[in-house]
Amino acid sequence: MIAIAAIGVLTGAFDFSAAKFSTWGNGKNFLEQLNGTLVVKLLLTALVLGVLFTVGNILKGTAAKKYIPAFLGLFVLAILVRFISAEYTFNRYLEWAFFALLVGLIIANTVGVPNWLKPAVQTEFYIKAGLVIMGFSVLFSNIINFGLYGLGIAWIVTPIVIIFMWFFGTRVLKIDNKPLVITLATATSVCGTSAAIAVGASSKAKKTDLSLAVSISIIFTVIMMVFEPIIIKAVGLGELMGGALIGGTVDSTGAVTVAGTALGELGQTTAVLVKSIQNILIGFIAFAVAIFFTAHVEKGSANESRKITAAEIWYRLPKFILGFFAASLIASFIVLPAAGKEAVSGINSVLDQYKNWAFVLAFTSIGLDTNFREIKEQFQGGKPLALYVVGQLFNIVLTFAAVYLLLSGKFFPLPDLAL
Repeated sequence: MIAIAAIGVLTGAFDFSAAKFSTWGNGKNFLEQLNGTLVVKLLLTALVLGVLFTVGNILKGTAAKKYIPAFLGLFVLAILVRFISAEYTFNRYLEWAFFALLVGLIIANTVGVPNWLKPAVQTEFYIKAGLVIMGFSVLFSNIINFGLYGLGIAWIVTPIVIIFMWFFGTRVLKIDNKPLVITLATATSVCGTSAAIAVGASSKAKKTDLSLAVSISIIFTVIMMVFEPIIIKAVGLGELMGGALIGGTVDSTGAVTVAGTALGELGQTTAVLVKSIQNILIGFIAFAVAIFFTAHVEKGSANESRKITAAEIWYRLPKFILGFFAASLIASFIVLPAAGKEAVSGINSVLDQYKNWAFVLAFTSIGLDTNFREIKEQFQGGKPLALYVVGQLFNIVLTFAAVYLLLSGKFFPLPDLAL
């Protein structure tokens, strides 16, 4: 998919972009965009994803005649999700991940998931595909744009917050579900949904763990996206420091952009730079979690004396991480120097929608595979919620300290950012 998108953009020979619903409501009628172009794009998107995912399932041993009709049914649900999330008010305050979970949960907990649809309900498969595609957008050149300032805010604070939340969750709150703890900790400190699904795969988290972590993250992302810029303006923090604080503390990259825009152009640029640099950590953290859980957490009870070998770590390592890094390295050190920034941006604009469609399929699958009783059991008396709130408060305090140290101008010269 990355290769075809690159060829299409670099040669200009064809348009490979996926379907995307424009925002409707607030005076804009949805029927205005319901035309032949959108229908063709939807068919292209279904065809591209259908072919690739069918080939993948054949290689995994799933019969094509069972997977294809199931995929088409799931894709129709994904279209419904994208349609709902494009509504003006929903689009401003809620992410598509919320509606994907909601649609899946409603079906699973009312009429139930029909047997013919179940072969396409493959959460991890779609998540891993989406993350590899996302890797192409994670450019190492972003480190250069903000230098040591971004590294200090994003790369030092983030691991400290993860470690703090791990010990607070397992030692203080005594949450037995360790995959849930590490998934929630990473969602809080890195970038919400994307980080949660990457580390969830590394720690072998259950679908209910991932669903709960993402749900909590989405709820508080909306709250912080709305109120954090208001508070920053009220205390007079300024666009540079305020944008950096938003980039380091608001979970979702999309929400970071919206919140940063509320501060101004400099605030948006700073927020996106910090979040982009933070996003680079996803692969490294997922790799570290895979090793940590294999060597220490899952060593457990019955296999206490079992020696953890390099071969076993390799076996347990989520291989999509290698694809994620490969895509990032190709974009950063091959395509960017050879074709330039505009070409990379063009390729990413094409890939971004395919990534979103893969994630919508994944989160709809989570909803279809989850029942409310399981989610209720995961709350464990409100402990996961307490873990998130305490961890996010710690994250805000620590990020503010780093932002003040690096960007207040009292200790270091201020960076000159090109707007």
